[in-house]
Amino acid sequence: MSTSVTVRVPAKVNVQLAVGAARPDGFHDLANVFLAVGLYDEVTVTPSPEGLRVTCDGPDADQVPLDRTNLAARAAEALAARHGRTPDVHLHIAKDIPVAGGMAGGSADGAGALLACDALWGTRTSREELLDICAELGSDVPFSLVGGAALGTGRGEKLRPLDVGGTFHWVFAMAGRGLSTPAVFREFDRLGEGMDIPAPVASEPLLDALAAGDPDALAAAVSNDLQPAALSLFPELADTLAVGRDAGALAALVSGSGPTTAFLARDMQAAATVAEALRTSGTCRTVRTADGPARGATVLPE
Repeated sequence: MSTSVTVRVPAKVNVQLAVGAARPDGFHDLANVFLAVGLYDEVTVTPSPEGLRVTCDGPDADQVPLDRTNLAARAAEALAARHGRTPDVHLHIAKDIPVAGGMAGGSADGAGALLACDALWGTRTSREELLDICAELGSDVPFSLVGGAALGTGRGEKLRPLDVGGTFHWVFAMAGRGLSTPAVFREFDRLGEGMDIPAPVASEPLLDALAAGDPDALAAAVSNDLQPAALSLFPELADTLAVGRDAGALAALVSGSGPTTAFLARDMQAAATVAEALRTSGTCRTVRTADGPARGATVLPE
């Protein structure tokens, strides 16, 4: 049995996020097209005689909870409960995915911890059971395990893998403060009060653009139904989006519930131009470039 296991797990961007009306349970039905991108957290798991504990380093690590509310801790507890054991592990998160940025960093850590604990303990949990646990942990966690590209339905946890015919180049601008996902959904409900909100469906032109690897067609089809709510709560994001468009981005949108903004570029050189414009604009805190699709949660060699 290994004494340490490290799993690398990617961030995501939502190239389509269609949101239905609030359900009786408070969730919303979604048609959520995920694309994993090459910004990664790494979760390292080692046995811990003192019981479950969490540490973290990297950008904005001070904003990451180190108690049992952390999704990595909850993942270790859930897997241990399935196998009738105690979660006596030290989880260390090397953070590189933006915190509270709409890129599923917390979900990535949950999926990473789940896969790492399964490897450390030798519990050989089936892929289906791992995905079941992921869905219990949160709507974005199953995709963090799977990676690539997928259509998420239900509240986002029911996944259908999608074909991607090429590499897409992205620039991400991190805002100076976070946005609460529940607050953005509440604002979505407020803005849509009294309106007939259609059932969410995936865009066929968008799925075709992904399959063809066509950035122009993808740019014409990307959408995010939560963007008006995010902009209502954080109006300054409109300035960031404008800078990226003016610098030549093919598309500019809020990533998920925000506040990270995402810019699709034609190629690596165009991405560098957009990134430089954003860095010098004073409208965002930090800027990163990344390509997609990226692999899902992966155990790294020792």
